Amino acid sequence: MNKKKIDPESSPWAPFGIQLRAFREAKDLLQEELAPLIGCSPSHLSYIELAHRPPSRKLAELSDIALDTGGTMLLMWYQLKNAAILEGFPEYARYEALAEQIRIIEINIVNGLLQTRAYATAIEMGYARQTDTSEKLAEERIEFRLARQKILERPQPPLLHVVLDESCLRRIVGGRDVMVEQLLHLEQLTTRGNVVIQVAPYSLGEHRPFTHMATLLTMPNRKVLAYGEVEQRGYIDRDTKSVGALVKSYDRLAIEALGQAESLAFIRATRRDLEWMST
Repeated sequence: MNKKKIDPESSPWAPFGIQLRAFREAKDLLQEELAPLIGCSPSHLSYIELAHRPPSRKLAELSDIALDTGGTMLLMWYQLKNAAILEGFPEYARYEALAEQIRIIEINIVNGLLQTRAYATAIEMGYARQTDTSEKLAEERIEFRLARQKILERPQPPLLHVVLDESCLRRIVGGRDVMVEQLLHLEQLTTRGNVVIQVAPYSLGEHRPFTHMATLLTMPNRKVLAYGEVEQRGYIDRDTKSVGALVKSYDRLAIEALGQAESLAFIRATRRDLEWMST
């Protein structure tokens, strides 16, 4: 049987259909076999894979369960549905969902992969008020962010290494209670074998090699991609030379930042200071 090729630019939903087909075929499932598992008919599944119809959120969720994708299909559903996401970020999130290693340097706020719902809500609702964005769009951004975190819960999760500037811990987002919960969440994340969190203290001063957030993704083919953001836009850097320079800077930062045990103690002490202040 001839398999119809799908042009990824033929429809906004084409990338979803292409990825869904790829996951299905990787499991050696026919459309007739997968369709009842995700609550649709084989013909409807065919239409979705060919990008002739948009999928529902429920179908994306059931596809993740049936195909054991680690939440990738729901993540793509959010990406393609949500027009409020920073330009360039959906492309990054697709790579993030497939990466074997994720290295992040974050400045000013806790990274989205580590945020609690309350912290993410405070960030997005604050942004909505500043930009006159509707609360509905803000809520969609929150759900999208939390959906991304599911990659850390899949059977073979990526190695996540995050260096947080001290400002991420000192900046009170959402009030003391929200911040205490967020810091406690960071402490709990450090107990996972695939998560490393370090703190870059203010004492590094001008020796901190990054002035903006940056992310390095190591893909299954061992290629490293870099992601950064400027005002209202995110971008992916594939250039071997410039990405290599970022990798060297990141490695140096990881050496100069507080070690894992020291970082955990720093996060815990910061949380206890906030708890004391709130009493």
